Amino acid sequence: MALGRPIQLTGNVASKVIRVLATENQTVFTVNGGYRINQLGVFRNGVRLSNNSDFTALDGVTVTLINPATLGDEVLFQIQDDFKVADAIVSAASTQVINGDLTVTGNLYAAGGSALTVGIQSAGVQVGLAKTLNFIGVGNTFKQVGDRIDIAITGGGGSGIGTAIKYSDDITNSPFTYIDAFATVTEDMILDTTTAGLSSSYVVSVVPNIEVGAGVAVTVGTGKTMIIDVLEIGDL
Repeated sequence: MALGRPIQLTGNVASKVIRVLATENQTVFTVNGGYRINQLGVFRNGVRLSNNSDFTALDGVTVTLINPATLGDEVLFQIQDDFKVADAIVSAASTQVINGDLTVTGNLYAAGGSALTVGIQSAGVQVGLAKTLNFIGVGNTFKQVGDRIDIAITGGGGSGIGTAIKYSDDITNSPFTYIDAFATVTEDMILDTTTAGLSSSYVVSVVPNIEVGAGVAVTVGTGKTMIIDVLEIGDL
């Protein structure tokens, strides 16, 4: 058993011990993973050494013995730090395994300081890199296949007529679409050059029956023409 008073650890602090066999007349030892200055215990052949009297540890990496070691001396470094050996991320390690989930608060950066991104492909062709994907429009469907998510986009944010009806794979569009027979406006709307084009334009709906909710107002601005049931589906 090592002699001397052990380092006292608080509840959220762990420690690790590194063992080194000295060479003849060795004085300088490199501590693998580094250490916190003044948070290090050094033992030589089971006897605890005194900081400044028996060794110096001033740079967080190396420890220098005042009296050189002899061949085969066992030098122990007891390091106190905010880590657990089992799940510590070791700086500059070539390969590491972390058991369990890794939660990152903020951005996760790769070599060079750039934030990690996701590669975006269309039909197997690289489109670009992004941190956030935003799919515009309704009727889009998502299906997870292994570690890949297949995305089918319907309408493209307004183009096309109606919502596509899928085949049984929930991804592939059939030749059919559907249009709701009724729709309700649930909040005030102003259809002007801010929301409906900068010039004179037609504001259209393929839904044959549009109901404006109680207490809700729809204002058609200057130069705008509203057409309900533009496909005249209600006449079918």
